[in-house]
Amino acid sequence: MSGSSGSDRKRHRQEVNVFHSVAKAITSSLNLNSILETIMEQVAGIFRPATWSLLMWDEANHEIYPAIAVGDSVEASKGRIRLGEGVAGWVVQFGEPVIVPDASQDPRFSPETGAFAAVKCTSILCFPLKSRERVLGAIQLVNFSLEDFSESEIFLLQALCDYAAIAIDNAQAVQRIQELTITDDCTGLYNARHLYKTLETEIYRSARFDYQFSVVFIDLDFFKQVNDTYGHIFGSRLLAEVGHAIRSRLRLVDLAFRYGGDEFVVVLPQTSKDGGIVVATRLLQMFRTTEFLSSERLALQVRASLGVSTYPEDGQNGGDIIRQADESMYMVKRAARNGVGVARRGLLNLPKG
Repeated sequence: MSGSSGSDRKRHRQEVNVFHSVAKAITSSLNLNSILETIMEQVAGIFRPATWSLLMWDEANHEIYPAIAVGDSVEASKGRIRLGEGVAGWVVQFGEPVIVPDASQDPRFSPETGAFAAVKCTSILCFPLKSRERVLGAIQLVNFSLEDFSESEIFLLQALCDYAAIAIDNAQAVQRIQELTITDDCTGLYNARHLYKTLETEIYRSARFDYQFSVVFIDLDFFKQVNDTYGHIFGSRLLAEVGHAIRSRLRLVDLAFRYGGDEFVVVLPQTSKDGGIVVATRLLQMFRTTEFLSSERLALQVRASLGVSTYPEDGQNGGDIIRQADESMYMVKRAARNGVGVARRGLLNLPKG
């Protein structure tokens, strides 16, 4: 009896220590990755699986991907899987935990899926991460020891999953709030407030690693005529289409902003002035060849004046970089519109269109 009581006390202390560590991580950090890593460290320490991963549900792409993967087959664990595919896909789809003592006997097991492609799988334990009846992902353990796997361990793992779900849900809520404060309602692009914060970050990074970056300032030509002719509702729809068209012509690392009114700014990290000119010329050609508001049966042709500037050649701070790009754009406005101006170089000699 005394041995049993000692074992119970030891297990109780372990559980208290686990909850204390996780609660401390959640309350002391706003960094989701740091919190999840703390949780997964506790999972690994208790259950000692050969491979373990925290899987996230990507609702936009209908895929499940590993946010954290540790163990014998980390590289294989980095692939994405479809909803309903394999044990983890089933758990995320139905929101129910699964314990598989013998993977070869479970019809849901797929040896080609995720971590199993590079390691022989014997046992799988997969618990959903649920918050307010939404499944956000799952914690999956592969090839863990079934010895002494009691209701207490199941309860502990479930509690850790609940902690992880709370952390993820809170982080996603904060992200949605942040997106509302930095995003332009009309176009879905970032707003001017976020532009200057982005420039501060980009200047710091570029100065530290001796990079260049370029900025393209875009102003629509004669946009007022659209509002006067078709009304502000159609003007707003046009701005939204223009914003989408600009964003679709950029790299993933590039950033597009609505500066205000009918003005847009593009930030091109690690891009020289010549590279900035290439992007500006491509955007100019996009305006010349695209018909906007076709869905409204208007098929409007819109032209734009663009200006290019580059850090550090044209300025040492965000305000100067934007000012140089803006002044270059106004060179185009004063000349004939529908073209590209470049800081310190003047107007580009481009064919009219």
